Amino acid sequence: MKICIFGAGAIGGLMAAKLAEKGETEVTVIARGPHLAAMQANGLKLISEGHKSTVRVRAVASAAEAGLQDYVLITLKAHALAGTAPQMQPLIGPETTIVSAVNGIPWWYFHKLPGPYEGRRVESVDPGGEVSRLLPPEKVVGCVIYPAAEVTEPGVIDHTYGDRFTLGEPDGSRSERVSKLGAALVAAGFKAPVRPKIRDEMWIKLWGNMAFNPLSALTMQTLDVITGDAELRAVCRQMMLEGQAVAEKLGVRFAIDVDKRIAGGAEVGAHKTSMLQDLERGRPMEIDALLGSVVELADLVEEAAPTCRTVLALVRSRARAAGCY
Repeated sequence: MKICIFGAGAIGGLMAAKLAEKGETEVTVIARGPHLAAMQANGLKLISEGHKSTVRVRAVASAAEAGLQDYVLITLKAHALAGTAPQMQPLIGPETTIVSAVNGIPWWYFHKLPGPYEGRRVESVDPGGEVSRLLPPEKVVGCVIYPAAEVTEPGVIDHTYGDRFTLGEPDGSRSERVSKLGAALVAAGFKAPVRPKIRDEMWIKLWGNMAFNPLSALTMQTLDVITGDAELRAVCRQMMLEGQAVAEKLGVRFAIDVDKRIAGGAEVGAHKTSMLQDLERGRPMEIDALLGSVVELADLVEEAAPTCRTVLALVRSRARAAGCY
């Protein structure tokens, strides 16, 4: 089985290291700059639960060097997809499966979704339909990421918690391709359940991200403060209830209530969200995938979502001022 990880940063690097360590798959990572150079020279170093290991992986700078793959795992930030999808084409053949391990509402969201919106495009994450054209939804398996990891220095991944990657076909079936991928991830030491309703699980993760991330960028505060401060918690809660109303109109069912989801965020502690980290480092922020898409879907199902719209306007302005949007 040939697996290529496109965007082998923290999460991609974690997956690559574990998969390659087992030696049951042919793993290729596509990276750039000092991170690529370090992996080529010294291997990929993983620090996980106090255990340190170095794994030799095939690390290349381009899809052309990697060649056709059985699975392409996309672990990029959502806003990078439109610009990088053309670069992925040498990886993708007739039998290639694309694994969407990207935060927020994915470009393929309405593919095979029963109901009046089936086949609709999400403009926020698929501008002009270019992502769907280059990364066809029929090739996609969904993936919800739970682990947390960080690139602490080039070629070094620090895995801090979590080992679950939930998988699911857009149509809810248990296909051969998703079963094989799940088996490979389990063999590498991950939990990889295959769910019939992958969108429900996507929304549970997005539910927190759509509120915690933009508020952290606006306030420059960590998760413990956002969930512990009564006023900020109230804003989070209202945003999440608005998001829940949107999701439920699209057929999503939430297995937990809003307060339990906020409590889950609080348990992470003094953590800087990815959006705050990007803001501090002057990098583009995942605003459209995490919140812009929710507001777009609110328009679709005719939900007002006033708090989400207000916070979206504010965080977009904050990002523009910092050159991160």
